[in-house]
Amino acid sequence: MDCLSSQPLAAVESKQAISSQGMVATGHPLAAIAARAMLLEGGSAVDAAIAADAVMGVVEPMATSVGGDVLAMVCPPHEPVVSYNGTGRSPALLDPDHVARMPGSRIPERHPWSVTVPGAVRGWSDLHRKYGRLPWQRLFAPAIRHAREGFPVAPVAAREWALFDHVLHAQPYCGRLYRAGSPPGAYDIFKNPELAQVLELVAQEGPDSFYQGWVADAAAEAVQSLGGPLQASDFHKHVGSFCPPLSSSFRQFTVYQCPPNTHGQAVLEALAQLSPDLHDPADPHNWIQLIEATHAALTRASRTVADPSGNTVCTVVVDSAGLAITLMSSIFKRFGSGIAVPGAGFVLQNRGFGFAQPGHVNGPAPSKRPYHTVVPSISTLDGRFHLGLGVVGGLMQPQGQIQILMRTMAWATPLPEAIAAPRLRLEGGRSLAIEKGMPSHIASALRGAGYCAPEAGAGELGGRSDFGGAHAIARLPDGSLLGVADPRKDGVAMAG
Repeated sequence: MDCLSSQPLAAVESKQAISSQGMVATGHPLAAIAARAMLLEGGSAVDAAIAADAVMGVVEPMATSVGGDVLAMVCPPHEPVVSYNGTGRSPALLDPDHVARMPGSRIPERHPWSVTVPGAVRGWSDLHRKYGRLPWQRLFAPAIRHAREGFPVAPVAAREWALFDHVLHAQPYCGRLYRAGSPPGAYDIFKNPELAQVLELVAQEGPDSFYQGWVADAAAEAVQSLGGPLQASDFHKHVGSFCPPLSSSFRQFTVYQCPPNTHGQAVLEALAQLSPDLHDPADPHNWIQLIEATHAALTRASRTVADPSGNTVCTVVVDSAGLAITLMSSIFKRFGSGIAVPGAGFVLQNRGFGFAQPGHVNGPAPSKRPYHTVVPSISTLDGRFHLGLGVVGGLMQPQGQIQILMRTMAWATPLPEAIAAPRLRLEGGRSLAIEKGMPSHIASALRGAGYCAPEAGAGELGGRSDFGGAHAIARLPDGSLLGVADPRKDGVAMAG
């Protein structure tokens, strides 16, 4: 059964699971149930990941939806790892000279000019055509049902919904859609029948119904009514692409990241700077070197990209045939641009905020992909899948990956402990947030090395630093699969 929305979410919560067959780790119990149902019906890991991601767009509307982008890392058994870039481009009418006249010569955070074309639906289709086994329509049944019949809002999602309620007041339709001023609390039932209709349209008629039909027209009209340059033709022209990933060796493993326009390269550069003799996680000098390497890699990235921050969801699935995928989707900032598409039940992303100033290599231009924060990862050992990992939470995406990979691959920390362990978060320059629970001698050493505490109001989550959330699946030495979901989020791991 793929619909348990009437059950308390706690009844299906599990932060880790082990299986000799398939495994799912994702951001919400209902998404995990949907993915597991696909695996049990003979679907591939990609089928399961798409089903889970579609559900995530229903149950975490502040994080993702059909209005956002998707990126993926796929590891087929006995074949090279493949990256998929499903990020959308800026409108063809985007004028850099107009941006130059904006405050700071930057596109504001949530603004009609910040909207870029959503790539998720086309991305799902491209991935399904290459790796799917189940009928396309079947993948969307759980998401359609939860949108139409309602679902209980999970606790972390409810907290973020309330924290970012202010975003929902700018556009009347967005406010009505997401209950501006009266956001749903934990376990309140929320329905989105308009999104159910869009998902049903995509399920029955395919991705062209989204990019060529009334949804594209309505999205363009909504943005244009607020002074933005988006046109329906921008939707018509969208395409995604498969490409070889970036990779490098770390200890005995090979780590794969998406190439630009993402910041996956920063993860690889930071790992490459770490000395091979860093063996003791209790040694504060090891943490200083780790954060220095991270700082250097992010600083290098900042010379070619604009301020990175955002919100994302992650699903990792491995099926019984050995096919593995890390799939991540996002509408960037929580509730994206804050511009909802009337009659369609979703908000458009605001990736245009990722552009730098005109003249910068990442400056705004027509039909251009902005710098992207989403970085799905896969690692192999002796050419075989070893770890699928994604960390959500803007700047925590590369930083969280570096810290988790260091713990698991260099310090042999068990994956559940590595994900639950306290994290560090560079906020910019030498401003460093330290999560509660970090040993005091390590925190003191980092402060002594010149990393100061963030100023009040720094971070992304209601003025507090966001230490993100990780989902991962690892292959254990005996060949079984270990799935882990971050205790900081609503997600679960579930055997398939």
